[in-house]
Amino acid sequence: GRRVSTTNRTTSTPSKVDMRAAAARKGARAWLPSREWACKVAKARTGSVPEVEMEEGKRWKANIDYRSIRDNLQRVEENCRKRNSNADPRLVVRLYDEYTTLQQQADAVRSARNENARAMKGKLEEETRKNLIEEGKLLKEKLAKCEEELATVENKLQLEGRRIPNETHPDVPSGGENVSSQVQEVGSKVETDFEIKDHVQIGIGLDIVDFDAGAKVSGNKFYYMKNAGALLELGLVNWAMSKVAAKGYRTYTTPDLVRESVVERCGFQPRGENTQVYSVENSDLCLAGTSEILLGGIHMDEIIPEDKLPIRMAAFSHCFRTEAGAAGAATRGLYRVHQFSKVEMFVISTPEQSEMLHQELIEIEEEMFTELGLHFKILDMASEDLGAPAYRKFDVEAWMPGLQRYGEISSASNCTDYQSRRLNIRYRAQSKQDGKKKPPNLYVHTLNATACAVPRMIVAILENFQQADGSVLIPEPLR
Repeated sequence: GRRVSTTNRTTSTPSKVDMRAAAARKGARAWLPSREWACKVAKARTGSVPEVEMEEGKRWKANIDYRSIRDNLQRVEENCRKRNSNADPRLVVRLYDEYTTLQQQADAVRSARNENARAMKGKLEEETRKNLIEEGKLLKEKLAKCEEELATVENKLQLEGRRIPNETHPDVPSGGENVSSQVQEVGSKVETDFEIKDHVQIGIGLDIVDFDAGAKVSGNKFYYMKNAGALLELGLVNWAMSKVAAKGYRTYTTPDLVRESVVERCGFQPRGENTQVYSVENSDLCLAGTSEILLGGIHMDEIIPEDKLPIRMAAFSHCFRTEAGAAGAATRGLYRVHQFSKVEMFVISTPEQSEMLHQELIEIEEEMFTELGLHFKILDMASEDLGAPAYRKFDVEAWMPGLQRYGEISSASNCTDYQSRRLNIRYRAQSKQDGKKKPPNLYVHTLNATACAVPRMIVAILENFQQADGSVLIPEPLR
């Protein structure tokens, strides 16, 4: 079987003979070295892999509005500073200008080649034909060089352009997580006349969770839900899926594995020192960190009729995260783990619909968590906590008395056209615009929200509804 690893993929360098033989066994006409083979050979010879990132830029193309970045450079730079992004908009503009110049040069050479080809038609003096043939050869070489330079610059432009984060809603607080603003508070903190336990103590005492077995079998931050704990997990999933289905969301179960390129196109980074993504060795697959990626990929490279929007989807899936860099009390027990179950909502809409739908997602979350009797607050998250895709994000934090703090149990993000420009999801407008002969194809907006992140919900339920005798009073909707 394949091994799962978060480190750089390293295997023995295959010989050219082995690769040719493999191609021959598959009936291939000719052997061509793969990107992986070329990189391994380069590394074996030089100790480094030159232009690896360049090659990554060729795998897919984001439809980034470079002209808008150039025309609004100061605003884009300010947005990057506000979001604490390491993107370099000025470099993007320089590369874009270089790209357009090279494109014009290539077009001029193509035009000259076409003119040369036309001149070759009909009767010609031998000397004239000879000169035209020579000129044609030179133009062919010149065009090949131009196209090579153009491809190189385009790949650099793609890589740098993808680093630029989404725009930021004007009402988003500017700064780190600590300046996020509270927009609503529901319920109040639980009061008891007995000593509060945390969910780890409660779970072990009731024999509904086994961290030791999880660590022995799979490693730290893995666990077994058992007995009533296993039924509680299934009950939460069934309750959440039923709730979102009643709201008109198409329900799905999804694969656990997803192509690396789809992860990237949704705005996540599957590689790097602190990646949250598990990659499968010797393949282009990753373990999905959220079904947002898998739901977004369903309509990748599609044009959707406007009257079919919005598309509301919800999925139950397993989520896998490395939690690289996570440490401290926040990682205790079920709060931060490597694998968990989640019900996620995902919406595809027109730009005019997305603000309303963002509010709809927040209202669904509020209704669900209120129904369970939790005390929670809704936060408008600060600019540095948005991540690259989100235009605006609201988090829901529930009171967890055993941990003596609020903990995030859900979030709802409007990603506008950031993901759709990478996933290439467009819609065909019903009406013509600007005197055009036919309606244009425009980029959709995408939104996502957590209906139920199971481990965190279990933490909140166990700690808020614990009884003096060590039992837990399960909320009525889950019984």
